Amino acid sequence: MEIRIGIANSRELGFDSNETAEAVKQTVIAALDSGANYVTLADAKGATYLIPTAGITFVEVGTDQSRRVGFVA
Repeated sequence: MEIRIGIANSRELGFDSNETAEAVKQTVIAALDSGANYVTLADAKGATYLIPTAGITFVEVGTDQSRRVGFVA
């Protein structure tokens, strides 16, 4: 699933994750609610991202559905 995160005074971070939408949402909410300085997320290729919670402007979590390939009538 695709994840996009807006970071204040910076750029947008976008990556694909193997986590479910609910798991990503809960990870971000837990970090924000606990007052953590960073939230840690991993992409589908194994890279890890440390995102400063103070700079998060938005989090967009895509759906768990796979993309369709081909023509639809």
